[in-house]
Amino acid sequence: MKNAAPRPDGKRKGAQAAAMRISGDKAAFYNCKFVGYQDTLCDDKGNHFFKDCYIEGTVDFIFGEARSLYLNTEIHVQSEDPAAVITAHARNSADGEGGYSFVHCNVTGTGSHALLGRAWMEAARVVYSYCTFSDVVNPEGWSDNSKPEFQK
Repeated sequence: MKNAAPRPDGKRKGAQAAAMRISGDKAAFYNCKFVGYQDTLCDDKGNHFFKDCYIEGTVDFIFGEARSLYLNTEIHVQSEDPAAVITAHARNSADGEGGYSFVHCNVTGTGSHALLGRAWMEAARVVYSYCTFSDVVNPEGWSDNSKPEFQK
């Protein structure tokens, strides 16, 4: 799935558009490629499984509040932008079930500024386990979205 719309120039509101939005439950994707710029994959609601996929973007390119497992997937950051962020998870409360798990994934790309994620909402949950990271990842790792109360 590719978002072939022109890349946003940052001057217009609502310029980003998702290449894919998943809001149903129990969706599974095998050997799929998701390519976009900002907000590539809206992993919105439900339980989802991604295996042997390729996901490319720049800012918040995997976002939403779903509970999803990404297995053996390449996460490719296409950006020199210091605002590059891979995930923006939107879990609202600590007892919510949502979260993203990346297992045996490869994080690749251009640049050296990408953050692994930012707390879009106060109880964001993102885990990288047994993953490899190229130099594209900023050693800082995470952003609290300029809200110190999100540092939990």
